[in-house]
Amino acid sequence: MALSAAAADQPAYAPPAPWVDVAPIPPPPPEEGAPAIQFLVEDHQSRLDPAGDAFYSRSVFKILKPEGLTQVKSLGTIWSPDTETVTFHTLKIIRGDQVIDLLADHKAMLVLRRETNLEQASLDGRITASRQVDGLQTGDVVDFSYTRTHADPVLQGHSFASDGLSFPGVAGRFRATISWPKGEKVDWKALPGFGEPKISTTSDGRTLLALDKTNAEAPKAPIGAPLRFRRVGQVQATSFQSWNEISKLMAPLYIKASTVAATSPVKAEADAIAARTKDPKERTFAALQLVENKTRYFFIGMGEGGYVPAEADDTWARRFGDCKAKTALLLALLKNLGVDAEPVLVNLGAGDGIDELPPSLAAFNHVLVRARIGEQSYWLDGTRVGDTNPKSMEPPPYRWGLPARIGGATLEKIVEPQITVPEIYTVIHLDASKGLETLATAKISITYSGILATQARALVARTPRADFERGLRQQYSNPAGGMEVEQVSWRDDPARDFFTIEMSGTDDMDWHKNQDLGVREFHVGTGAAPRPFPKREASTNPSAPFAIPYPSYTKSRTEIVLPDGGKGFSVRGQNGIVKVAGYEIASGSGIQGDIASFTVDRHSVVMEITAAEAMAANHQIRELRDVESFVRAPPQASAAAGS
Repeated sequence: MALSAAAADQPAYAPPAPWVDVAPIPPPPPEEGAPAIQFLVEDHQSRLDPAGDAFYSRSVFKILKPEGLTQVKSLGTIWSPDTETVTFHTLKIIRGDQVIDLLADHKAMLVLRRETNLEQASLDGRITASRQVDGLQTGDVVDFSYTRTHADPVLQGHSFASDGLSFPGVAGRFRATISWPKGEKVDWKALPGFGEPKISTTSDGRTLLALDKTNAEAPKAPIGAPLRFRRVGQVQATSFQSWNEISKLMAPLYIKASTVAATSPVKAEADAIAARTKDPKERTFAALQLVENKTRYFFIGMGEGGYVPAEADDTWARRFGDCKAKTALLLALLKNLGVDAEPVLVNLGAGDGIDELPPSLAAFNHVLVRARIGEQSYWLDGTRVGDTNPKSMEPPPYRWGLPARIGGATLEKIVEPQITVPEIYTVIHLDASKGLETLATAKISITYSGILATQARALVARTPRADFERGLRQQYSNPAGGMEVEQVSWRDDPARDFFTIEMSGTDDMDWHKNQDLGVREFHVGTGAAPRPFPKREASTNPSAPFAIPYPSYTKSRTEIVLPDGGKGFSVRGQNGIVKVAGYEIASGSGIQGDIASFTVDRHSVVMEITAAEAMAANHQIRELRDVESFVRAPPQASAAAGS
């Protein structure tokens, strides 16, 4: 019988199943240098099966210091009642020879269906069962174990398991096992820092992958590395043999959800777009704007909602949907507009290195649409809001995508284009024409483009005007530096996808006296140099490259109107183009007429650099930071300022 038939919204209470090997509690590791909570046992046993998977988890830990008491508020777990069950085995306190069973009264376990992410527009139907650890004292040992079963009919018998070393300090014993039926094909991979698991056969003929360590320590990820190098201390196993299988599995779900009848309101919306324009790119962007602006985002993970998209008609009728639902709605619109399009599975925030992992649906947490017009691909994410320019359909930053196709597909690399328009263009204008001792009129202009412009529009739309202005005044006023922002305004240029914030006020410019030369100087912080790279302590993958924010492009300009038409004033600053730390930085400084100006254009040109290049770049960064940028007043102006 499939385990899904036993899915339940209440936990069970029973000893572990016969397949579980309950480990004895070993002698504790040395306490010197240990954190407030010392782990004695971390034991995770996974049993994969086409009928459903089972996952046994046990943690045994000791409270070494009073600070550890505040870290243990309650123990429990969360599960999805539509596809999972939970059975609690032990929750007890061991105090010398005394054993306190906290599961003796099952009613003491608090069971709640609480939607913890409603404020993030998410309804997943998951259930929480937890128990306060009453009476816990320093020196106590806590033993907690349970088993979770999982069987989702959408997966059609496929299995996935992931485990890893993630505890603080040293664990007396760490064990991770994954077993599957003899003859079942399972692909697995141990990532750096996990160790070398062993393959054996159990007494009932199952294949067993096992790692068993004493005095185990969780590996440390290399700071600043791309994500694929920071995945350490993990093991993954899957019964999917290829990404192609996943592509074929998901394709019918989106075909069904995006199919609408001739009388569908969705088709009527597509017809309205078609009547406005014959240009396929304009049609595609109009469909995206319709889904963005006429349906709000709301995740539904209950029932089959974890993987199955809602019907396009349903999403349009209720005017909300998650990424799957909005993708299906977009596909329905584009299909009726004659635009070739397909769903593509991606990972928000963790796409780097997916191609190096065993194939699984767990690799993805988002889906969007790729539309093809001629030889060009356009990417549509219906969960975004407020896009005003077709440039928003450029390749996204997810690194890898898996198209869902009936014939199957493999992972495809998503290459972001270099940015040609600054994401942020900052102009600071200071009018010191009335003299060095007079408050300068100050104007600040910040222009955002692309996704930053979209985010700025959204922030303005949901924030009361007075609060938005107040926040900007507080953010950019600098009493210590003399800047006082008085007026705030903004303007939107949706056709070019720009959003500009403008501020005005005064700046009590600090014309500092150069004691050696007897003249006054105003120093300008250009921010040309990137941040230095940190030195890596002992870690797994210590020679991993350093990640560079890519693509990125920022531009800044500081201009100062000088007294006396600029006569006798001079500037010092960086001029020219330098390549450092994965960036190309073009700097300029000079005086034209009565205006001294300092400019910095900074592009990232690569996604990452080697560790050796990063350490060498630190020297270049220091040199770049050592270049002072300032305006120097002539002796007569300095004397007039009271020198």
